[in-house]
Amino acid sequence: MNWNNLLEQVQSKLDDGSADSRRLFHGRGRTCEGLEQVCVDRFYPALLVTFFGEHEGEDALCEQLWEMVAPLGYQGVAAQRRYLKGAPADWPVGRPVAAPVARRGDLHFPLTFERQNVGFFLDIEPGRRWLEEQVRAHADTGNLKLLNLFAFTCAFSAVARAAGDLEVINVDVNRGVLNRGRENHEFNRLPMKGIKFLKFDVIREFNRFDRRGPFQLAVVDPPTRQKGRFDVGEHYGKLLQLLPECLADEAELLLVMNSPRHSEAYFRELIENGDRRFRVVERLPQSPDFPDRDPDAALKMLHVQFRR
Repeated sequence: MNWNNLLEQVQSKLDDGSADSRRLFHGRGRTCEGLEQVCVDRFYPALLVTFFGEHEGEDALCEQLWEMVAPLGYQGVAAQRRYLKGAPADWPVGRPVAAPVARRGDLHFPLTFERQNVGFFLDIEPGRRWLEEQVRAHADTGNLKLLNLFAFTCAFSAVARAAGDLEVINVDVNRGVLNRGRENHEFNRLPMKGIKFLKFDVIREFNRFDRRGPFQLAVVDPPTRQKGRFDVGEHYGKLLQLLPECLADEAELLLVMNSPRHSEAYFRELIENGDRRFRVVERLPQSPDFPDRDPDAALKMLHVQFRR
């Protein structure tokens, strides 16, 4: 297996002089023929290589990467093999990092390499920056509230709380990820007053959290498909019809779709049909660390305004 293109891209990004977490190689964007099933992420002092399909010379790649990063103070290279049941991870070279974290400036997010989703999504970073800007722009708004749906490990909530004073309602059907979200706030010593973690089904139990508004800010970042609970093609439109009930008269929303099978045009039409008071302001620029041959297949992050 020829890894030269991958190694060159990783080397070019390692020279940025930062310890912040980022994707160093994004094969899933299909811009490098033959390397579509490999990604490399920096979670200093760990390097994580994810194989979505089996490749000849996987350990050899890890060894070559180790030669590049060991002089920079890295402790080890982890390999997660998503093509195997349970997505097992091991450390072919170096030594295991006992408590890996995602670094984002002053914020650190504990990770779990033993799980398929390690606990922090790098591709949504433009959305996190957008939310920071919105929180600061609303600094003079009294009783500012953010609704964070499909909150996962609540990175949006932590970033928002670090950016300003506000209340956040984090909603997810999985109690485990919400507990990790609480730990993320505590790990960064963020004030917990007004930060809630609610285990609800976003659509079926909407009326159990909608009265906690009105919300001037909202983030909706659902999984493409959550078996038996949510499918973007079946349920996103319904959620968009429900949302206005809990929004302030003027609200800013970040609506996300992570389905390669649904185009941006489809997403925009879904929003327009959800409620005539929604207006798509813009699609946020893609992170340069996540190039994609087809923009419609890439993560779609839309800034949407609501005016009652």
